[in-house]
Amino acid sequence: MNLEKIPLFAALTEKMKWLTARQKVLAQNIANSDTPNYRARDLKPLKFREFIQGPQEENVHISRTNTRHIFVGEASRYESQIDRNVTEMTPTGNAVMLEEEMMKVADTQIQYELTTSLYKKNLGLIKTALGRR
Repeated sequence: MNLEKIPLFAALTEKMKWLTARQKVLAQNIANSDTPNYRARDLKPLKFREFIQGPQEENVHISRTNTRHIFVGEASRYESQIDRNVTEMTPTGNAVMLEEEMMKVADTQIQYELTTSLYKKNLGLIKTALGRR
């Protein structure tokens, strides 16, 4: 049984993928909290229409201009944006506020736990309906 063909499971899977990508972006912000002129990034919110459409088959490849560059894998298909609403900045030009980033990380974790819980509950309902519990 392919659960991704069921719209509810496809939407929950898409939400978990978006939350995972967001967690990576937030981790980069925290890692660069001392980097001069670094601006915090975040993913653009997943719009409801895009959310229910599910994953699009787009392969984005990163090209290396030099063989000595480190390969970082496939690019995220979610678009990130620089936070333009900067309230504080260090003398070096860094605009990452650790408190805000940690709040975003906690919020993302809570959303991920909620989404996985919904996934498990609905999977349990299907198992019960099939008599496999």
